[in-house]
Amino acid sequence: MTAAAGPKPRRRRAITVLAIVAWTVILAIGAWWAIGALRLYGETNRAAPRYDPPVWAGQNVTGACSGGFYARDGKTIVILLSAHCLEPGVTLRDDHGRLIGLLGPRASLTDCPPGRFCAPSDFLTLALAADRIPWGHLDLIDMGAGGYRTLDASTRAFACGDIKVGARVEVDGRERYRSGRITAVGPYEFQTDTMFPCMATTDLDVGVGDSGGAVLVDGAPAGIISRNIGGRLAFTPLAEGLENLGLTLCTTPTCELSPEQVVQPAG
Repeated sequence: MTAAAGPKPRRRRAITVLAIVAWTVILAIGAWWAIGALRLYGETNRAAPRYDPPVWAGQNVTGACSGGFYARDGKTIVILLSAHCLEPGVTLRDDHGRLIGLLGPRASLTDCPPGRFCAPSDFLTLALAADRIPWGHLDLIDMGAGGYRTLDASTRAFACGDIKVGARVEVDGRERYRSGRITAVGPYEFQTDTMFPCMATTDLDVGVGDSGGAVLVDGAPAGIISRNIGGRLAFTPLAEGLENLGLTLCTTPTCELSPEQVVQPAG
């Protein structure tokens, strides 16, 4: 009896060691799968490296939400950002106190019911400091895993009338590339919110931080991510907002300016 008792603890120890090894392998495989899933789901699977300074069109902007498109306001280079994420007139700086740019006015409409705010599109401008301008790349949209997209010099920004139900839509807000279809186009008149003459809804999921991101429709610059409607991403058109603020969409690498010509924001 006593002699027979010796092997049992050893067997139990062996089984315990094997179990620990097995669970370690399972957990390691699970962690590897989870990391891989995150990479597929998120930003880590980039199609191309970033530039320095980075192209913010389509990507996260330091201190803001997602970036829209680059544009020219006279001799100032701006990037479009969400009007509901930021306040006009504020100087935006990074975590080290370095100037990023100055926030300009929101797109807005004067023809609006009393007590309401109306806008053709949900964006304002960020006039960029010199070292934040990606010279030679102002015609690019960084769609992360979807790759860089280059706007041709003849590119025209889409207006509401150009956006059709069923058209293909692409975004990279929160540095997550997604593509889908437009499901509806019409006015947005929610009682306690900004009123927009035109809002397009999609079948894409949406989350906090998507706002302001560039929207491509059938490959063309079409809008700015604006709202969550029933858990789905919705956006406002681009052309009307550009016209409202007197902006010119950047469709060439330097947006027809040189670094010496650019007027810098105060700050």
